[in-house]
Amino acid sequence: MSQRNADGGWAQSPSILWKGGLSTATTYIKPYKKASGKSAVQTMEERFAYGLNPEKLGAVSSYLCDPATAHAEFLLVKSQYQAETGRDLGRGALFFQIRQAFPHGEVTPEEANKIGYETAMRWTKGKYQFFVCTHIDKGHVHNHIYYNATAFDRSSKFHNFIGSTFAVRRLSDRVCIEHDLSYIQNPAQHSKGRFLHYGAWLGAERPLSFQERLCIAIGAALAKGPADFDGFLRLMEESGYEVRHGRGGAISFLSPGQERAMRLRAFTLGEGYDPEDIRAVIAGKRPAPELPAGAPPAPQRVNLIIDIQERMREGKGPAYQRWAKVYNLKQMAAALQFLQEHKLTEYDQLAARTDVAVDHFHKLSGELRQTEAELSKTAELMGVVVNYAKTRPVFDGYKAAKYSKKFLAEHEAELATYRAARAAMNDILNGAKLPKMDALKKSRRELSEKKKGLYAEYRVAQQEMREAVAVKANIDHLLGLTDERKNKEQER
Repeated sequence: MSQRNADGGWAQSPSILWKGGLSTATTYIKPYKKASGKSAVQTMEERFAYGLNPEKLGAVSSYLCDPATAHAEFLLVKSQYQAETGRDLGRGALFFQIRQAFPHGEVTPEEANKIGYETAMRWTKGKYQFFVCTHIDKGHVHNHIYYNATAFDRSSKFHNFIGSTFAVRRLSDRVCIEHDLSYIQNPAQHSKGRFLHYGAWLGAERPLSFQERLCIAIGAALAKGPADFDGFLRLMEESGYEVRHGRGGAISFLSPGQERAMRLRAFTLGEGYDPEDIRAVIAGKRPAPELPAGAPPAPQRVNLIIDIQERMREGKGPAYQRWAKVYNLKQMAAALQFLQEHKLTEYDQLAARTDVAVDHFHKLSGELRQTEAELSKTAELMGVVVNYAKTRPVFDGYKAAKYSKKFLAEHEAELATYRAARAAMNDILNGAKLPKMDALKKSRRELSEKKKGLYAEYRVAQQEMREAVAVKANIDHLLGLTDERKNKEQER
């Protein structure tokens, strides 16, 4: 069992997956208030005891607190917050819990705990105390992240906002892509609003894991009828896998883009995948092992998303500086997530979507400018009409006085306003009939509502355009299209 404090810098990756038909819930966040009939300390002790149960625990880490006394430390910060602000903490949440699960064999408990630590740090931005408990009692490794609802510096409280579950799930997806882990794409809901588990939602459309790819490659190699085990290993090398020999005769395979080799054994790949079983298959003493249940067939072609994943893996070489590597990986992860969310599997689809987003944005921009001009014109006309109506009696008096110089001297300002209002009104109307004030007010209300609606569409369109253009620019750079275009421009 391992433990880290705030000084540890860990890479993250929440993910919700399945193993052997066992379903696990998608990543979620849950607030906990004081339980009925129990104190705040008793409520936290009870929940934290479940997370820290030694029979379930595989690893634990913490930030700004000790897991064993986290309930007391959380309460101390809350008491200080209440004393400083005078706000009652009895009604709000005491703490929040995030649950995240990983597929069997994809991460070790220690790695999962590191992932959970970084997830919590990124979610809370380092402002809240938390600890991460990694459980290994189920068929899959999963984390329970507990964090205080009150900031450590007592500056604020964490408010569970609408869409927080979606936000933490989106953070999980982004990090999974960055670390080449599986994740749920667009999780659907039951009629009651509960999210489907990973296997039920993805079905045959889920991406192949490294484990399934290796099993398919082993089956393909055995189908070619190798003469012996060495011949089987040569076939695996020909299919693109690097064969590694370990102590005690252990055999591992490493595919292009995979960071850690996967060992040939039943514990990792399933029943029938021990080296002795493979030798028995070659000798004809037993049938070839079956593929994992639910594994989809190998893809017939590599689409744009797969290209991006491979390029992302190639970009993790040691020649990169750490900051540049992390930044580039995050940018490519964001691009990949955009493509997967919008089901863009071809470059032409991405280019077309970008063009549509740009055109839509410019169209809305034109409509918005036109609406603003009409609204400004209407408001100006209303102001001019008001000034004209106020000063018209003065002009009538001036006219009745037969344009007396004395009257002019006494009302020079009003008459100047009248002349300016009349000239502006004629300029705005340009020969058209002057509308009634009620009609002008109605027109202004309608234009204001139209402008408000267009602004809302404009902001959405602007965000979509910026995102699409940025993703396409990243893809162009990733695929080398930017350099080709520059060369063509220089040739011209």
